[in-house]
Amino acid sequence: MTGREWRDPAYLAAGSPAQQAAARALAACSVLERLAPFDPVLAGTYPLDLAVEGSDLDVLCHAPDLDRFERAVREALGRQPGFRCDRHPAGPTLAVIARFRADALPVEVFGQPLPIDRQRGYRHLLVEARLLARGGEALRRAVARERRAGLKTEPAFARALGLDGDPYERLWTLSWSEDDAIDAVLAAAGFTRSA
Repeated sequence: MTGREWRDPAYLAAGSPAQQAAARALAACSVLERLAPFDPVLAGTYPLDLAVEGSDLDVLCHAPDLDRFERAVREALGRQPGFRCDRHPAGPTLAVIARFRADALPVEVFGQPLPIDRQRGYRHLLVEARLLARGGEALRRAVARERRAGLKTEPAFARALGLDGDPYERLWTLSWSEDDAIDAVLAAAGFTRSA
């Protein structure tokens, strides 16, 4: 999928059982509709169909005014089970992070004053999707195995691909790369490009 297609979560309803559960949870709390002014996008493991038990639904938002965003989140979602909302450092900015449960799934709403296409979570989604599309089913199985062993998504990709250093930084850098650089990483790890 292209970046534009990730913004419409309709693909979840026709996806795997885990993706269908994610679609139900999103509908149950209406998080995407309620936060529409903040350009919400589902990122993380559910779009990639790599969710494991305990995976949360990661909703990224563009929040140029963190005070306004926090008020909107508290008003729209503050009654959700387990709701809590705090501010945390996120790279060069602060972020508002709200957590709650929807239809038995944990949800994390992450808002920072960067457009979605410049946020790390979204860039990681894009590069991970490219890697899976180009690396084939063998890469998907390798990453899924690392996820089931307890690794977060970015470390799971880094381990499967033999990437040294900080996995979040490596994937961030790779997210800006052309396809030939992606293919070189895959080839070095023994994954051939999918046709």
